Formats: sequence, structure tokens, C-alpha cells
Amino acid sequence: MTTMAMAASDDLSGAEHKGRIPGNKGIWVGITCEFVEFVVLFVVYFVARAHFPESFEQGAEKLSRLSGTVITLLMVTSSFFIACSVASMRAGHQRRSLYWLVAGLVMALGYPIAKYFEIQWNLAHGINGESGIFFTVYYYLTFNHLVHATWGILGILWVLARHLAGGYSTDDYAGLEALACYWHATDIIWLVIFPFFYVLA
Repeated sequence: MTTMAMAASDDLSGAEHKGRIPGNKGIWVGITCEFVEFVVLFVVYFVARAHFPESFEQGAEKLSRLSGTVITLLMVTSSFFIACSVASMRAGHQRRSLYWLVAGLVMALGYPIAKYFEIQWNLAHGINGESGIFFTVYYYLTFNHLVHATWGILGILWVLARHLAGGYSTDDYAGLEALACYWHATDIIWLVIFPFFYVLA
């Protein structure tokens, strides 16, 4: 009977885990606000593009696709590493989870560095916020995304500090999950921004 009870308890625990929302309610409120903000900005993008199609076609040709591609790879890789950190924690491998989180942070820090060099490249080629409607929208959207990514990087640093202090365990890692959810959301938004400016415009 004891074995059967333990098995039933494990099944129930597994079912609850599968039905549980990752992270916490607060982070999902923040993610929802982030998505709403960028939906509004994307509407602005499409309105501007509809009114100035030639500016968008010509503007995209002047941007560095290499920079956009590098940022995309950094964001996707960072998200993958943070997902691995969560998966490792769930599996009970706390040290491995920590290593994955550090790797995710390193990749995430590459984003603002790559963005800095991209802006320097733009300015060297005479591309600034006053170079036309395309670049005004481009700078506004990408800078907004950079701000959200910076919050995410600060979040990674906070979670890393808690991780180093033993603040997470196999039974309690909601903070790590919340960070992963936010970072994935920020990554998804960049995956929309990238083709809008660097590929499809």
C-alpha cells in the first residue's frame, strides 16, 4: 500500500508540475505589458511603411545585415543556454544549471556590445535618427528593445547572485524560470524586429 501511495503521489506531483505556469504571475504581467508596447510600435512601423514604402526599401539596404545577424545569434544562443539552466535545475543538477546561466549571461552581454559597434558603423556611414523615416522608426524600435534587454541582463545578474548564494533548488526555482520567460519573450520580439528591418523592408 505504501508503494502504491508513493506512486500515486508522484503521479499527482507530475500532473501538477505539467499544469503549472512557469515563473510567477508578476513576470507574466510584465511580459504582457512588453508585448502590448511592441505591438503598438509594430503598428507604427506598418503605418510608416505604408506611407513611405520607398524610404523603407532604400533604408534597409543601408543597414548592416551582419550586425543584425550577429545580434540574432547572440539572443537565440543566450535563450538556449538559459533554457538549459532551467532544465538542469529541474533535473537536480544545480552546478550545471549555474554554468549554463553564466554562459547565457556572457551571450546576453554580447548584445549591447554588438549594438554599440553597429551604431558606430551606422554613424560612420551617415545613418542617424534624422536620416529619414525608416531610420527614425528603426532607432526607436531597436533602442526600445535594447532597454528591455538591459532589464533582462540586470535580471540575469540578480538571478545569478541568488543562484551562487544557493537560493534555488530542485523544488524551488521559480525565480530562474521567471527570468527565462522574460528573456525568451525579449528574444521573440527581436526575432520579429530582425526581418522587419534587416530582411523584409
